[in-house]
Amino acid sequence: MSSEHVAPNYHPLPVVLERADGVWVTDVDGRRYMDCLAGYSALNFGHGHPELLAVAHEQMGRMTLTSRAFQHDQLDGFCTELAALCGMDMVLPMNTGAEAVESAIKVARRWGYQVKGVAPGTANIIVAEGNFHGRTTTIVGFSTDPVARDGFGPFAPGFRLVPFGDAAAMRAAIDESTVAVLIEPIQGEAGVLMPPAGYLRDVRAACTENRVLFIADEIQSGLGRTGATFACEHEGVQPDVYVLGKALGGGIVPVSAVVSSAEILGVLTPGTHGSTFGGNPLACAVGRQVVRMLATGIYQERARVLGERLHERLAALLGHGVDEVRGIGLWAGVDIDTQLATGRQVCERLLQHGVLAKDTHGSTIRLAPPIVAEAEEIDWAVEQLAGVLEEIAAERVTQPA
Repeated sequence: MSSEHVAPNYHPLPVVLERADGVWVTDVDGRRYMDCLAGYSALNFGHGHPELLAVAHEQMGRMTLTSRAFQHDQLDGFCTELAALCGMDMVLPMNTGAEAVESAIKVARRWGYQVKGVAPGTANIIVAEGNFHGRTTTIVGFSTDPVARDGFGPFAPGFRLVPFGDAAAMRAAIDESTVAVLIEPIQGEAGVLMPPAGYLRDVRAACTENRVLFIADEIQSGLGRTGATFACEHEGVQPDVYVLGKALGGGIVPVSAVVSSAEILGVLTPGTHGSTFGGNPLACAVGRQVVRMLATGIYQERARVLGERLHERLAALLGHGVDEVRGIGLWAGVDIDTQLATGRQVCERLLQHGVLAKDTHGSTIRLAPPIVAEAEEIDWAVEQLAGVLEEIAAERVTQPA
């Protein structure tokens, strides 16, 4: 299919998809593939989940958009129910993950000036090397990925980079003008990098001691993916601010949110922030159903159990074309032996075997199948990966010297 009119900011695999259902997608030639990327966790509940589609169809027949200049009947319910799921007071609804991160940055700075008493224009936020919080100019300004950053400056000041997982470095970077620490509990784009045990607890303690906001970007890691509602829960940690997105829209509509206390989000007043589509009726209706589904705990437990199965089977590939496996729940970063193939080459072969996955940073592939996958489908996907690695290894052996 021609792409001459599509801006070349993506390098997709050579497949053109047409339909999807559950964990499976179908291309224009009728071939089916198991989706092991799940829209970077936007499709935690799979493609076309019947409960989500029913709510979306019903709301689309009633009302899809009003300006926030008016109230609508889904907004309060969405914010109330999402706040309860998060153990928080208040919700700022937005659309995309990057919008929510930008919003959290604005809120943290304003809180710092109005509540903490930081001198005007001096607020700083501590972030982690290897981060991925979106692609706006503010956010890529504190990225350490040259592909995301180079050629887009000048960048906004006010951010301090420290190594991910290094609690001592993070603590040392805090000063009287620090208003927040912004981190992903698990770095997804970096290759599903897990922090050392106790890291999130150390971050929480340092933020509490220094009156600094702990902002957890759970856009990819949250809402069931790791076997808990939020990845922070694995260390028994409650941040001051959750940044959510992706799965909050059920794979149907962009929905994101900043969720926090009334003290923190209460610094916003009419005119200080806004969004034309943020908190629209369709988004709120779908988001409410996502919250209802997560409130049962069924999906979190399913991700936990299936995740154990996924990681057990991936571990068997260590030394057989795989150098390392990281992750938790239905989320894995798989480092391919660089002497064997690149991540891209493995993903291209997986495509031929009926599996969709995504490479990152050269040698890593990410696996994040929808939580609605069956155990047998998880097994099958790993079998395809094993088969691909065996194929490539056999080809290397038979190649002439």
